[in-house]
Amino acid sequence: MSGYGAVPVVRDVSLSIGTGEIVAVIGPNGAGKSTLLKALVGILHISQGTVRLGEHDVTNLPPEDLARRGIGYVPQVGDIFEPLTVMENLEVGGYLLKPSVIPQRIEEVCSVFPALRAMLRRRADKLSGGERKMLAIARVLMLDPLVLIVDEPTANLSPQLADILLRERIRGLARLGKAVLLVEQRAKAAMQIANWTMVMVSGTVRLEGPPDDLLGRSDFEALFLGAKGTPPPESSPVR
Repeated sequence: MSGYGAVPVVRDVSLSIGTGEIVAVIGPNGAGKSTLLKALVGILHISQGTVRLGEHDVTNLPPEDLARRGIGYVPQVGDIFEPLTVMENLEVGGYLLKPSVIPQRIEEVCSVFPALRAMLRRRADKLSGGERKMLAIARVLMLDPLVLIVDEPTANLSPQLADILLRERIRGLARLGKAVLLVEQRAKAAMQIANWTMVMVSGTVRLEGPPDDLLGRSDFEALFLGAKGTPPPESSPVR
């Protein structure tokens, strides 16, 4: 359980992500999706429950400690340093690395996002929306995380840019072996790239399973839109 005060916002949520998998968390506004991510990365305190990375309990560790252990977080807002250049943003992203290895790591990240090479000297506040989000993800990749937690990456992007980001960038990270936890407002687009989907309503998971299975359920649309329908039966797929 976790939240911003005495009453928890998120409760009874259980999830796991394997290497090279994408888990998408969707649901109506106010469902607690971003709160869940902030709890997982140590920004919010978890009052009940555990977070494990492999065999290690990392519950309530500070964000910098989680970064050292291999958990990367791309927030919805405040994800880049606008006054800095692209290269400076990447250098800041590698703050835990030895200075001598940062140039090589920047080159490796640019091999994942080749378009960044031509932008290294450009100020981040001069980038387009799609370029800014690419930089935000690349900055987190500087530490080569095992797990990448991404909050609403397509917010304010055009449908075309959103599709490219999800289908090429996020899916590409999973192909590199990253475990990706994705909160996304474009539910069906996220489900097209996910291995597993969780529908959150009012701070808890009301439905979960393989995307194709969920889309075939009669109560999927009602739950996603935040209706107070009956909870899914116990025979629903769980993980």
